[in-house]
Amino acid sequence: MSAVIVETPRSQGPVGVETAVLDIVENALRNARFEMDAVVLRTAMSPGIREQHDAFPLIADRHGRMVAGQFGSFIDGFLSGYDGTVEEGDVFFTSDPYACEGAISHANDWLVLLPIYFEGSLVGWAAMFGHMSDVGGKVPGSLPTDAVSIHEEGVIVPPVKLLRGGTLDQQLLDTILNQVRLPSWNRADLNAVLASCRTAETRVRELCDRFGVDTYLSTLDLLLERNRQAMAKLFRQVVPEQPVTFEDFVDDDGRGQGPFRIRCTLWRDGDRVVLDFTGTSEQAEGSINFLLNENVLRMFFGVYTIMAVDPMILFNDGFYPLVDVRIPEGSLLKPRRPAAVSCRTHALGRLFDVLAGLLGQCQPEFLAAAGFSSSPHLMYSGLDRSGTWFQLYQIGFGGVPARPVGDGFDGHSMWPSFTNVPNEYLEAYYPLRIEAYESVPDSGGAGLHRGGNGIRVGYRFLEPGEVSIHDDRWFTKPWGVLGGEPGERGTKILERSDDSRQVVPAKCDRLAVRPGDLLHFVTWGGGGWGDPLERDPELVRHDVERGLVTAEGARRYGVVLTGGAVDLDGTRALRARLAAGRGELPRFNRGGTLEELAAGCLTETGLAAPRDPSRGPRSQEPSAGPPAVLTGVRPTAAQAGPGGGRPAGSTARPEPAAQSPLEVFVHHIARQLTGR
Repeated sequence: MSAVIVETPRSQGPVGVETAVLDIVENALRNARFEMDAVVLRTAMSPGIREQHDAFPLIADRHGRMVAGQFGSFIDGFLSGYDGTVEEGDVFFTSDPYACEGAISHANDWLVLLPIYFEGSLVGWAAMFGHMSDVGGKVPGSLPTDAVSIHEEGVIVPPVKLLRGGTLDQQLLDTILNQVRLPSWNRADLNAVLASCRTAETRVRELCDRFGVDTYLSTLDLLLERNRQAMAKLFRQVVPEQPVTFEDFVDDDGRGQGPFRIRCTLWRDGDRVVLDFTGTSEQAEGSINFLLNENVLRMFFGVYTIMAVDPMILFNDGFYPLVDVRIPEGSLLKPRRPAAVSCRTHALGRLFDVLAGLLGQCQPEFLAAAGFSSSPHLMYSGLDRSGTWFQLYQIGFGGVPARPVGDGFDGHSMWPSFTNVPNEYLEAYYPLRIEAYESVPDSGGAGLHRGGNGIRVGYRFLEPGEVSIHDDRWFTKPWGVLGGEPGERGTKILERSDDSRQVVPAKCDRLAVRPGDLLHFVTWGGGGWGDPLERDPELVRHDVERGLVTAEGARRYGVVLTGGAVDLDGTRALRARLAAGRGELPRFNRGGTLEELAAGCLTETGLAAPRDPSRGPRSQEPSAGPPAVLTGVRPTAAQAGPGGGRPAGSTARPEPAAQSPLEVFVHHIARQLTGR
């Protein structure tokens, strides 16, 4: 099954192209790609696309190879799943990842694909997909953590013609929008995506008219070939023939099972690079599976290599034939239909950590630590006082890993183009108040170069509703490298209006919240790079001054501060003592083995360790809620009632002799917010 291209045959073929024309066309396409982004940002309605830029453009040649864009080409996967004709004026649409070989990876991504014709001949493609805030399904936001089938995750649209010969199929669109909770948002976002593709179509036609079709198409061939040659040379420099292996983990599947291994072996055979994922865990019962399109993985690998080694190389799909991707069927990265895939973001993001570990072993001078390799989601929905439905979808930010060239960024997105939703926007359009938006001191791993800090957002809910949370790195730690320490894990704590506090699972749905409840949404930091005892003490002092590191945290760097200044004698003595008490610094510091992390999980995180998925599927539905009650928290004098140290009417419970690190952290947050 594949699409049939209907076009007027062209009589000419490749022609010579002047260097000036090559540069003009290349930059014109790059500008058109950014113009596509601008159109979407000015016409979309949902905060995920309009405010956070969760949409990805593409301009491709007539064969579907990306010449400008962000997420690599997915057109081959799309066309392989469409059994019909492609004609001028058609616009295609899909939200079914299984029908397009993972061209999109979950039903929330709505993909629009527009063939570009000039004088009756196909000259290229424009495409964009954007994350819709809701596509129906069993929970608001359409990302159910407890789903075991894609059929629970919302409306699934196979590859179809949304416009046929320029005419909209209104009944089809109405049927699709009838399945979602906020059809006005989806309609606006879909129109925005379509308008962006129209913009690219206009710019490509202008280039064909200016230079001629044969010159335009020949220019694209040259751009792709130039990229292939540059990448072949780069691969020979940085990828060894001897296989290198690395692995990392997705903590759990939202159903109590985990962690799930992503294992990859990298080697080079001549000019051809091989990425073999043999050893990756089998597909999950829950919705963390990632249907990984091979071209998307090629794009990830190529972009990472370019950015780490030679950012001057211009990125397109020309190098794809040089990368051989092998993913086992039925694995976490190649699940079989109808496996649930809505929460695939964590596996997607963890691939970047795996690639960092692989390439860093090949070229130690480019080794970076693990960082904020996910896009955690918060959904808050319900009816406000007027009876109007509200629904928030927001992506959280965290710590970028430390790098050979410097510290990681604090509170940044995994995707460089993403931006945060302004707090003023959230408070204006949703019944909540943002009481904190701040860096979490010491959450970045210590090192010669410090890992970026995670952030804490304090959401005060003003109306009753339900919350969904999708996050990771609550069990495993973002590893440090070359002696750098791992970053701190993320955590979610719900402080109820009755002063009780609960640890919330990193993946949960249907969490009921009441007016006055406060959610502390804390993300993880990036790992550190290099020996922390070699960091300039003045840099540590400056970090403390800026609130990025605490005075106690400075001692991880062997730095003693007195009165806000570096105590040089104390620092020398502390560093000598710390250096004498440690062994050889590891290349990768994960903060312990999986067994060690599991043994300390409940004490350190307030949550039970996930269950080994190799033991087979669970026999019952998970208990995503209610969250675990944070026991052992002593009431303050303001909370204590006549019962002598506990609120009036409360039930007495034994208190432990010492508090866990998580409990100490909760008290720290509570003191900051309440002064108690």
